Amino acid sequence: MKNIGFIGVGIMGKSMVRNLMKRGFEVHIHTRTREKALDVIDEGAVWCDSIRECAAGRDVVITIVGYPRDVKEVYFGPQGILDSADKGATVIDMTTTSPTLSAQIYDTAREKGLYALDAPVTGGDVGARQGTLSIFVGGDREAFDACLPVLEAMGRNIVYQGGAGKGQHAKMANQIMIAGTIAGISEALAYARRNGLDLHTLLDALKGGGADSWQLQNYAPRILKGDFAPGFFIKHFIKDMTIANEEAGNVSLDLGVLKAVLSMYRKLEKEGKGELGTQALIQHYDA
Repeated sequence: MKNIGFIGVGIMGKSMVRNLMKRGFEVHIHTRTREKALDVIDEGAVWCDSIRECAAGRDVVITIVGYPRDVKEVYFGPQGILDSADKGATVIDMTTTSPTLSAQIYDTAREKGLYALDAPVTGGDVGARQGTLSIFVGGDREAFDACLPVLEAMGRNIVYQGGAGKGQHAKMANQIMIAGTIAGISEALAYARRNGLDLHTLLDALKGGGADSWQLQNYAPRILKGDFAPGFFIKHFIKDMTIANEEAGNVSLDLGVLKAVLSMYRKLEKEGKGELGTQALIQHYDA
């Protein structure tokens, strides 16, 4: 499996393409705006003018796009992936999207002689650059085993979760946990600031303790610098939390913390802050 199609070359996708090329994979790419991918094209990625061109003739086709509607478009749209990929190829959607949609892609792929994996990631822009993403994978075990070298080029903690859609369900659990964590960090920093603590000294004290986390280590320093550039967009986290909330409702589960954090982020989005990073939640407490 050396010939890869990659659709969606954004903040995450661009670094993932680079890491695939570093491992010796031939990567053909397509994204909506070619100009945004010129740097990776210069580095060796092969540009394709359409989804069809990017998917045809590849061993593996990877997607990481924005929203469920984008996933539907690239897989089921006119000249989309499922009508363009060669029989026997594996399609891997690494977008965080609806588990139900992932199952639909899997079913249609099987009908067309394709393998399908849902493999959403976590680790943000840092993990994408370093090739240390955590990857949650759903689909057939056979397809997972065959594609493991491809996934290992992009991530470090790669875990098979079960059948189609199970990767997405695992990612929803991850996002639910992050929602509570980033809110807790924001509340703690707001509390500490109001009570006159030096926040840099506080962060030094928290490292390695019971409150330590990836979110604390990576996003709290950005908060202290006033750096709200997106490692992960607020608008995309709102999408994820909305899916998680809907899926929880489908199994009669009320996630009160998730709902509260989702409400805070929606308020920030209404204020025009949807393209800031998730660490900008601190602004909810600064208001």
